[in-house]
Amino acid sequence: MAGPVDLKSGAEDFWRHYMTKGEPPDWLNPPWYRSKVVQPFVRHLPSSPRCHVCHAPFQGVGGALMRHLFAIVPSRMNPNLCNLCEWAADHFPGGAEVEATLLFADVRGSTGLAEKSSPAEFSRLINRFYSAATGAIIRTNGMIEKLIGDEVVGFYVPGFAGPQHAREAVRAARQILQATGHGQGDGPWLPVGVGIHTGPVFIGAVRSEAGVSEITVLGDAANVGARLASQAGPGEILLSEAARVCAGLDKTGLEARQLQLKGRTESVETWVLSERMSEGATRR
Repeated sequence: MAGPVDLKSGAEDFWRHYMTKGEPPDWLNPPWYRSKVVQPFVRHLPSSPRCHVCHAPFQGVGGALMRHLFAIVPSRMNPNLCNLCEWAADHFPGGAEVEATLLFADVRGSTGLAEKSSPAEFSRLINRFYSAATGAIIRTNGMIEKLIGDEVVGFYVPGFAGPQHAREAVRAARQILQATGHGQGDGPWLPVGVGIHTGPVFIGAVRSEAGVSEITVLGDAANVGARLASQAGPGEILLSEAARVCAGLDKTGLEARQLQLKGRTESVETWVLSERMSEGATRR
């Protein structure tokens, strides 16, 4: 199968394989400069940092070559990867259902903060938050899905974060709370709550009639993660039971919280982590 042939089945197979295995499927016939045959030679081009999948350099002479001749640049979803996802969005519109962990980091009381600040001051504050949250997601092998208003959304898949992808999301959440000053004597410079949920989602490229394409995550699991974030207090990580199991966290010492989430008929079992809990204390 090459290029856009059999788009529906090809897109589904591509996105499922890439998100669960961390590499494109063997049948993919990419441009020669992205092929596996060329990758051993690409490894020797200067210089690091490089794509974790195809080893394309992003800096130095090699990085300039990749960028100017082949349009290979860091992905906007994670700069540790090249823009293969963006390339695939054009060639394989559609996606696949895979298990993923969703992380929603949400500023608490942003309406009040905006009211007390000038637009420029509030913009600088939110940009600082964006930098802290996206940095944590990138360092823990997550993918940045979107920055929207006072929220940062990331997702973790087995292909890049490993089978216990929820554990990487918990690591990122802790780093976000630490970076925003939670647990420090002076208090946070921005109050943030985090929601984490694991479940099946649709990951792939969606496209409007105008031809605008975007890589996104859709499904009930994403909705649950967003609802958890909306109920997390400042300095709290609300973790669903599914995410706790995937992360391999022991229940001992965790606060259980049964929540009734907006739009759902049944309550959801969650666990509360806070910046006061050490990372090792919750490991199995």
